[in-house]
Amino acid sequence: MDAVINHIEFDSFIKDFKLTLQQLFRGKERTTVSNRDLSAELMHTILTENPLAVAIPEQFGGRGVIAKECLSLLAAASYESLSLSLIFGINIALFLQPVTKYANEQVKEEIFDRFLQHQNMGGLMITEPAYGSDALNMKTRYTETEDGYHIRGTKHWQGLTGLANYWLIACKKESQTGELGRDIDFFICDNTQPRQHIHVKEYYDNLGLSLIPYGLNTLDLQVPSTYKLQPQSTGIQMMLDILHRSRMQFPGMAMGFIKRMLDETTSHCTTRKVGAGSLLIMDQIQFQIGRIQSAYTLCSAMCVRSSRISGIDQDLASEGLEANCIKTVVTDLMQESAQVLVQLSGARGYRTSHIGGSGIIDSRAFQIFEGANEMLYSQIGESIIRMMKKQKQENLFEFLKDFPPTALACQYFKKELSFQLHCTLSQRKQVELGKILARIICMGYVIDLGEDGFRKELAENCLCMVQQEVSALFCSFRFENKVKAVEEYSDESSWMNFV
Repeated sequence: MDAVINHIEFDSFIKDFKLTLQQLFRGKERTTVSNRDLSAELMHTILTENPLAVAIPEQFGGRGVIAKECLSLLAAASYESLSLSLIFGINIALFLQPVTKYANEQVKEEIFDRFLQHQNMGGLMITEPAYGSDALNMKTRYTETEDGYHIRGTKHWQGLTGLANYWLIACKKESQTGELGRDIDFFICDNTQPRQHIHVKEYYDNLGLSLIPYGLNTLDLQVPSTYKLQPQSTGIQMMLDILHRSRMQFPGMAMGFIKRMLDETTSHCTTRKVGAGSLLIMDQIQFQIGRIQSAYTLCSAMCVRSSRISGIDQDLASEGLEANCIKTVVTDLMQESAQVLVQLSGARGYRTSHIGGSGIIDSRAFQIFEGANEMLYSQIGESIIRMMKKQKQENLFEFLKDFPPTALACQYFKKELSFQLHCTLSQRKQVELGKILARIICMGYVIDLGEDGFRKELAENCLCMVQQEVSALFCSFRFENKVKAVEEYSDESSWMNFV
């Protein structure tokens, strides 16, 4: 194989890649800001640098699927373009890593060769029009044939719709009576082959992430028997392992983005003159920049944590709690950082060509896909309640101080956490509890990072910012709100009748 690049030192590799992206996205030849379509020429130029080699094993010419290298690549891309970083994230976490871990050895060499030599890309199909987060009830089905499998169904909102060369497709086995099995299986699909070609019925006008095509796909495919992934236990466990690893790589995509928001905010507030000085001398501006620096520190801590625990040698099927905490908190931080930049940029920020304005729209999607944040926060709260019930512990602080992910950080909130937690919380309270617990868990990552030698002032400032946010969340959690939506609200509610 010609494209053996694993001998290149990673520092040199990532430095050259960052320079390439800077020239493409901020150089004189930049053409991507107003272009809603992913230029084939642009993508070819980027992929000829073989960035996806970070997610390909060494024996196939890649860099070895090292978690910190994957996260570093995502961060380098997101500093210039969140869309580009998500393209890499889809390829790495939702195709190349699952293929590396679960695919038949007979098919790996050809797939990896096409990624390295021919700039191929891959994606994942799970979501269906009638089943979004409710993946376990998907209706896409397969039956066995003489030489493989016949797959039929409909999928939508897959990033790289109509563009990816390969797909991983989730579906269920159909019995002779037409009933679907409970487990989920995954199949590789080579979209370049006639019998495996996926028909794009409709392209969506997605609000943000404009470089990525999304749409509605219909499937009627014949795939070889070697194209079925091989789970280590069940297909559902394999799916959880894939999705949890993907969520743990969100900090990589967030890292470069948040750093860009911080750099742009600092630069603007330094150069923007107000009276005799710059915006930077104002107390409220210091607070707002401190918020983004806190996000930067939290995200850095999450990158370290993820690098240590999300390698493909790890089984993450049972690690939903940490995966959900990381995904929810870091995507909230992305949105908040973009909002601060736009607010401080004034009218300049209210343009689609402004990095902050586009950042608000692009980062908003991250709070929705791969599990909407409110749903995941509810799951976090429910998970902790379930563990407490199992241990017959009703005091929240007493449980958290002995629970490794929260043992250190919960000490900052001993007074607030020392109460009896009832197992019958409403869903809205589970969401609020989940927000609190997720931030306490991520706060623990920052404490560990500070002890490892991270910039002391940044770590201390971050802990202070998180304390303030969690304190506000506790106030909301304690407030009793049982408001229900009013049906047919327009009856007797027109203000014109009262003037």
